[in-house]
Amino acid sequence: MRLIGDMIEYCAEKVPSWYPVSISGYHMREAGCTATQEVAFTLANAIAYIQTCLDKGLKIDDFAPRLSFFFCCTIEFFEEVAKFRVARKVYAKILKEMFHAKNPRSLQLKFHTQTSGESLTAQQPNNNIVRVAIQTMAADAGGTQSLHTNSRDEALALPTQESAKIALRTQQIVAHESGITKTADPLAGSYYLEELSDQIEDGVWKYLKKIQKMGGSVKAIEKGFFQSEIRQNAYRLKKEADNGERILVGVNKYAEEETQPDLLRVGGEVEIQQKKALKALRASRDTKKWEKALSAMKSAADTEENLMPYIVTAAKAMATTGEISDKFREVFGEYRPKEVF
Repeated sequence: MRLIGDMIEYCAEKVPSWYPVSISGYHMREAGCTATQEVAFTLANAIAYIQTCLDKGLKIDDFAPRLSFFFCCTIEFFEEVAKFRVARKVYAKILKEMFHAKNPRSLQLKFHTQTSGESLTAQQPNNNIVRVAIQTMAADAGGTQSLHTNSRDEALALPTQESAKIALRTQQIVAHESGITKTADPLAGSYYLEELSDQIEDGVWKYLKKIQKMGGSVKAIEKGFFQSEIRQNAYRLKKEADNGERILVGVNKYAEEETQPDLLRVGGEVEIQQKKALKALRASRDTKKWEKALSAMKSAADTEENLMPYIVTAAKAMATTGEISDKFREVFGEYRPKEVF
């Protein structure tokens, strides 16, 4: 949490205002949480980040406009559209009523979306083209600012060039041929969508109140609450797929014999090249400058100083991500999640 606060403070002072600081809910959704949990847990984390910045003396309207979010978009079209609408509404209310933001830009929830890797299947991978197209439409109808479309073969390997191009063309066809970009919130007024939005919003506020009673998202994570909720839903989804309640086309229904598709193969020479490059980097860098930068960073970690300038200096001295992380491990230790069963 400290590093996140330091990063936001550093960006507010040193980085152009258009550069965003992203708060992610993507991996929680991929791990198995519901749409409601994705919004609630992500916004609970956002509250913790914002409060950390306020405790450091930052003013809400000085940094809130640069905050952005990273969400997952999975296969249930209307639920995903409703989820994005609710996220914007709840976030604006939190910023206005809890943190008293005055700048209208502070209330805007800007977000990037990635289609769901978890929803892709190894069986009949061409079906994933359709899944990604549906998810792309849902993200666009939900108001995403930017989008990453997964490739059809990512359940099996890194995508081939052809698969990556199909994923790109999916975005381009939706953007230029579907007409969905002609209006904002194109599904507003749908009885079904409005009902779904109300249900998700009610669930989000219930979670946020529960998390607040626990002492915030950090305490909730330390108690294993987030982990337990996500695992329970992941188990439910797996059971539904196993017993056929949740149909997965090509997996538990409409399955067929198929040949292995052409996949991207990454040879061992890539590892050899990377090791050579790393060895050359370490041999060419100024060792004294590198040691001084890492030592200063480690010393600052024992204080309340902002660590970002030290991290930037270490990076400029050609310290690797692993070396920087190792120094922080020496000071802070390594997080071990609480086992939840």
